[in-house]
Amino acid sequence: MIRYRARWLIPVSGPPIEDGVLGVSGTRIEYVGPASHAPAGEELNFGEAILLPGLINTHTHLELTAMRGSLEDLEFPDWIDKLRASRNEIFTEAMLLDSARHGIAEGLLAGITTYADTCASGVALPAMIELGVRGVMYQEVFGPAPEKRVAAMDDLRRRLAACALPDCEEPLVRVGVSPHAPYTVSDELYADAAGYARDAGLPLAVHVAESAAEWELVRAGTGSLAGRLAARGIATPVRGRSPIALLDSVGALGRDTLLIHCVHVDEGDVSIMAERGCAVAHCPVSNAKLGHGIAPLTEMLAAGVTIGLGSDSVASNNRMHILEEARTAVLQQRARHRSPDAVSALLALELATIGGARALGLGDRVGTLERGKDADFAVFDLGAAALPVGDPVAAAIFSLGGAAARFVAVGGKTLVRDGRLLRGDEDVAGRVAAAGRALRAWHDAATTH
Repeated sequence: MIRYRARWLIPVSGPPIEDGVLGVSGTRIEYVGPASHAPAGEELNFGEAILLPGLINTHTHLELTAMRGSLEDLEFPDWIDKLRASRNEIFTEAMLLDSARHGIAEGLLAGITTYADTCASGVALPAMIELGVRGVMYQEVFGPAPEKRVAAMDDLRRRLAACALPDCEEPLVRVGVSPHAPYTVSDELYADAAGYARDAGLPLAVHVAESAAEWELVRAGTGSLAGRLAARGIATPVRGRSPIALLDSVGALGRDTLLIHCVHVDEGDVSIMAERGCAVAHCPVSNAKLGHGIAPLTEMLAAGVTIGLGSDSVASNNRMHILEEARTAVLQQRARHRSPDAVSALLALELATIGGARALGLGDRVGTLERGKDADFAVFDLGAAALPVGDPVAAAIFSLGGAAARFVAVGGKTLVRDGRLLRGDEDVAGRVAAAGRALRAWHDAATTH
């Protein structure tokens, strides 16, 4: 057994342990407790540090990492248009794969061990396998015109059939289905994709209730998103009382459904989400940066909705750090309710770990440090900005911020040591930077014509 020792060990499933040890044998956790009672074994002592469960990112777009900083200060429909054009005109599959690799590397260095990625190209899956992380790749499907539903489903099946999963008893990765959003998917395609996922036993992920423009499109068939669809000859009828009600009407809500964003939801929507057993990927930084608003996190939690935290793409966030998402979630809700205890630091840490694990159906394997669970964990040094530590959970949420992880393991395998990645192509960062330069040059050329 290897003993991983730190000044503070936070299991999440129990109170913090001062001078704690995490004992790992192979891929599993064998001991969680004080150093004074730990079984004998080789020891790695991190000293003044916090040892946490591996962080769970319940929503990413890893293939878009090279778009960081290229879609700034845009209204959401314009942001979507520019993103789509950039991906279609500039990025090759090799560039998208490098983007995904670079995104996972960034996440690992921030202590993220599990990724729930919605991906159009399919490159996130091989990138996850290559870098040894845990995750779900939701293959995206698009088709706002109802008459295109058959072609869209054929493409979805083809892409999923091409996914190469590891040939082992308990692979770290799996695939799912993601009909993208109400402004890119028809009601008919929603029903087809949801039915396919259900029959195939695959999880479903949907961007929903993200923006005011989406709400207007679904409720009234009007607004900026509706105008773009109408310009393409696609009808925009009233589709439901709300985006959540729309998904419910087409059979897309269930216990394997991950709802991404849920900023614009009301009491009726939250009741439906809770009744259907859906989970939510809450992305507070991206929602704020794009000007969408603040999701009713406390109301969803009070209704019993399972919630994890997501960064969204760095095209809409600029960085990937789940502890920063947790801090932002706390601050937004306390400001929103004008209450210093609207969301506690412990609850925020739960959202970043076991909440995300449960949202992805992985709560029995990861998300807390408990005997028998997979050994996914991260270690953060307690630097000058975090000392002294009065409350280690508060330190993790309010003090660590965007700090880099010192040590990260997935399934007992070390992926980050002394703040350095142990896997991956060292030239990826340079290639991603080159892709970013090509994208900026294309944008500059487009604006001069």
